[in-house]
Amino acid sequence: MEKMNEFFAARADGYEEHMLTYVEGSKEAYIKMAQLLPKSCKNMLDLGCGTGLELDEIFKLFPDLYVTGIDLTQAMLDKLLQKHPDKHLNLICGSYFDIGLGKSEYDCAVSFQTLHHFSHDVKIELYRKLFDALNPDGRYIECDYMVETQEEEDRYYAENARLRKEQGIPDGMFCHYDTPCTVKNQTEMLQTAGFTQVKQVFRMGGTTILTAMKA
Repeated sequence: MEKMNEFFAARADGYEEHMLTYVEGSKEAYIKMAQLLPKSCKNMLDLGCGTGLELDEIFKLFPDLYVTGIDLTQAMLDKLLQKHPDKHLNLICGSYFDIGLGKSEYDCAVSFQTLHHFSHDVKIELYRKLFDALNPDGRYIECDYMVETQEEEDRYYAENARLRKEQGIPDGMFCHYDTPCTVKNQTEMLQTAGFTQVKQVFRMGGTTILTAMKA
């Protein structure tokens, strides 16, 4: 198991090909996510923006959008900036768990295939920060890898715990290992954080999109 930032830094060059070619549903989901942004969106937060594959599609529909993107890996952010040097980008290298997101700052927020590495409690805490960061009628769009059954989710979490114990990885250290949740659990976490109207709007393979509203 590799530290999260080291894992993605080592794979920055091949990341886009991997996501577009080998992750079922991702190519279609990038397009779908762009279509789900409200027409009134002018200021957006992108959690785990990486090289900006979702932004490639979003900028086609919202060329003047102001985007704050947060990612652990500077190499990913550099590639994003190279692709979109003329866009309104505020890029932050760091953990979205640690960085303040502000209060009522954004019309909408997105994340794409970034949150399936973390525990329920950690995600709920982040969702609460995200809820506060959105404007009163703000929308959150999450695309992530999700599983069908509780048994599948439990197996991933149990194996993650076993490997962390075996390798002596301390609590709180983020390492790359998939721990996808069920759609039901993901929905309930968002609701616990205060979101309403949580809906599944896309699913292909494990790639799933949920939308949620602040109001």
